[in-house]
Amino acid sequence: MTPLRIDFVSDVSCPWCVIGLKALEGAIARLGDEVKIEIHFQPFELNPDMPPEGEDRDEHLMKKYGRTKEDFAAARETIRQRAAAVGFTMNGQDRIYNSFDAHRLLHWAALVDKQGATPQGETQARLKHALLRAYFTDGLNIADPDVLVAKAEEAGLDPAEARAILASDRYAEAVKQEEQAWLATGINSVPAIVVNRTYLISGGQPPEVFETHLREMANRAD
Repeated sequence: MTPLRIDFVSDVSCPWCVIGLKALEGAIARLGDEVKIEIHFQPFELNPDMPPEGEDRDEHLMKKYGRTKEDFAAARETIRQRAAAVGFTMNGQDRIYNSFDAHRLLHWAALVDKQGATPQGETQARLKHALLRAYFTDGLNIADPDVLVAKAEEAGLDPAEARAILASDRYAEAVKQEEQAWLATGINSVPAIVVNRTYLISGGQPPEVFETHLREMANRAD
């Protein structure tokens, strides 16, 4: 069976990316052994100019989109319900933080998977989930090196190495190049689910939508 490659382009601070990922994983579970899939997490920054200390969530969103607090409160409730439907607890976050260092650690996790004995993408997936829970469930600052090191250790990575990476500029250029490469393909919103570098499934779709698309694409690949 030819495996499908999925590039999951997303940001750690994107709530719809959580919903899309959980729904995608639900669809993969439904497919079982019918389709073999490899997920690769790719970087995208919704707020690349965000300072490390972050900004108040509502103030930032009102400035960015020109809408009211009431509008955002209604949208957050919709997101909370959609997240709950796919098994994720979305408690919200009062601030928006810079996510670049989180992406650097995710890039490193992918390299660890390639070089180690773990299945492809397993460590990177554990770190991605740990970071999403840290931000959306626990309300932590994902730009804080101590938080990032703790999440790296939780994912099975070496905490001392994680801290050394964060104290340097290691993988910064690689992440920037990856971000630019995906922007150059026309992706300007996330989550973007790219299958075999050819087919795009956008947005936080329900599991059954992903299931249908993946089955069709697997049949084409065979």
